[in-house]
Amino acid sequence: MAKTVSQDAISTILANPSPDSSSDLPETIVQVLDLKLTGNRYTFNASDGKMKVRAIFPSNMSSEIISGSIQNKGLVRIFDYTLNDIPNKSEKYLIVTKCEAVSPALEMEIKDEVKTEESNIVLKKPKLENGIKNEVKAEGAGIILKPKQEMVSKSAAQIVYEQRENMAPSARMAMTRRVHPLVSLNPYQGNWTIKVRLTSKGNMRTYKNARGEGCVFNVELTDGDGTQIQATMFNEAARKFYEKFQLGKVYYISKGTLRVANKQFKTVRNDYEMTLNENSVVEEAVNEETFIPETKFNFVPIDQLGPYVNGRELVDIIGVVKSVTSVSNIKRKIDNENIPKRDMIVADETKRTVVISLWNELANNEGQELFDIADKSPIVAIKSLKVNDFQGVSLSTLGKSTVLINPDIPEAMQLRSWYDSEGKGSSMAPIGSGLSPSSKTGARSIYSDRVSLSHITGNPSLGDDKPAFFSIKAFISLIRPEQAMWYRACKTCNKKVTEALGSGYWCEGCQKNEDCSLRYIMVSKISDASGEAWVSAFNEEAEKIVGCSADELDKLKLEEGEINAYQQKLKEATWVPHLFRVSVTQNEYNNQKRQRITVKAVAPIDFSEESRFLLEDIKKMKNSQ
Repeated sequence: MAKTVSQDAISTILANPSPDSSSDLPETIVQVLDLKLTGNRYTFNASDGKMKVRAIFPSNMSSEIISGSIQNKGLVRIFDYTLNDIPNKSEKYLIVTKCEAVSPALEMEIKDEVKTEESNIVLKKPKLENGIKNEVKAEGAGIILKPKQEMVSKSAAQIVYEQRENMAPSARMAMTRRVHPLVSLNPYQGNWTIKVRLTSKGNMRTYKNARGEGCVFNVELTDGDGTQIQATMFNEAARKFYEKFQLGKVYYISKGTLRVANKQFKTVRNDYEMTLNENSVVEEAVNEETFIPETKFNFVPIDQLGPYVNGRELVDIIGVVKSVTSVSNIKRKIDNENIPKRDMIVADETKRTVVISLWNELANNEGQELFDIADKSPIVAIKSLKVNDFQGVSLSTLGKSTVLINPDIPEAMQLRSWYDSEGKGSSMAPIGSGLSPSSKTGARSIYSDRVSLSHITGNPSLGDDKPAFFSIKAFISLIRPEQAMWYRACKTCNKKVTEALGSGYWCEGCQKNEDCSLRYIMVSKISDASGEAWVSAFNEEAEKIVGCSADELDKLKLEEGEINAYQQKLKEATWVPHLFRVSVTQNEYNNQKRQRITVKAVAPIDFSEESRFLLEDIKKMKNSQ
């Protein structure tokens, strides 16, 4: 079958820069020329044999290009597009939003007329005439190709005028202004309207800087193709739209601005982020069918949380609620404000459990609901959780986190079926303790970034800009018995207490007399085959190293006898191998910068896991030779 481009396709596109509907477009087949990767998207020249225009494929078509479905000098059929001006130039830029491959690479670039000598076939390009079915005849082969489209006699403008009179404002917006897919938006675009579902809403936050005080909140928006974008509102816009935006509802949005997303803070996969100001237009889509997807989850099994520890990437979790604590208040250091917090333990089909901390409104609202029904083992799905290294692995909600209780999704039904039939009677192990190091903090945390001590001590600039994290296999070689190994801490907030007038201890954080206990602040020397270094360890980590609590060690120190039980306990803790997860930072002392190495997690050696790691290391060395 002969393949060619649509006659005057580029002229038709230039004459109709923003079509009202893709169904009104004539068949538009162009040749792909000069295809290349620019940034993370593919650009090309769209050609109809007479004219060319610079164009860009949507990011979701990258897989088609990589697989070879779309090739340089190949043909594509364009179903939908947007035409933008290139800043400071008279040229146009074609943003393809929907297309399909028609033909792989041709032997040459198509010019005004293409003649194939071998088969003596002349390809006649179709003419665009309203109401007439155009034919492409392949005379030698006796084939007649009929384009798919038939032009309607009634214009889109007439249809819009007839249908829009009695519509609600949001529906009228949908009819009078073309809805753009999120993938087509860019900072250089003019007017646009998007139809999106609000899939995540953050809390209203206040800030203070050199220009004064203000407020801000973020939302995540998802369109019908599943593309997401983050939108931010400040001050007047934040106050105007905070109550208007309701989770799960669908909106038409226009008059916003876009900029390149800050990779450090972006939470969705989009090159751009949106800002809405007080002049932006937000209309709820009511009384019409909506096909915008609900909140999208990308669930991570609990036993695979290790690689995300202390990383920037957020995770989604689904699990069965095993227990929920009552709400408590944590005093924030910056402004001494009390922040509500509630912890719950969640399990999944991996037979692992993890502690999830709910903060702020989630602790009071969804947390209270879960507390009330905890005995029924509800299913909970949470989007956008931060993975911390507290107690090995733990999870915390953020302002943008979303909590769904007993959601109506296939994963929840599957989990409920498993728990009722098998999971309820199974023993569950916490991911943060009692497991092998690789399960506890992840292969990436314990093994993949394993270094020697000399790697840290031999690089004095490590941790200069931001903390650097490493894993080390080393021995405790010295714990000085004369050091101040602990401090007296409030049992409520763990802050240091002072002796109160009369009796008891005063906590400055809680502003009252509180019960107290001893907590470690221990310094010890660790050694490996390459060298040695001094490290700091706090309470939980020091307890694992010494083998007892600070209160118990204090009692041993006070005991009298021929054998010094205190020093004997410290001696027993030395020359024991451990796996350490450490952070490296820079501290300034007497105008000199020094490395500070802090133990963030410690685990005993699991020799089967260690052997597996060493075998893998040997294999890599052999492959590199």
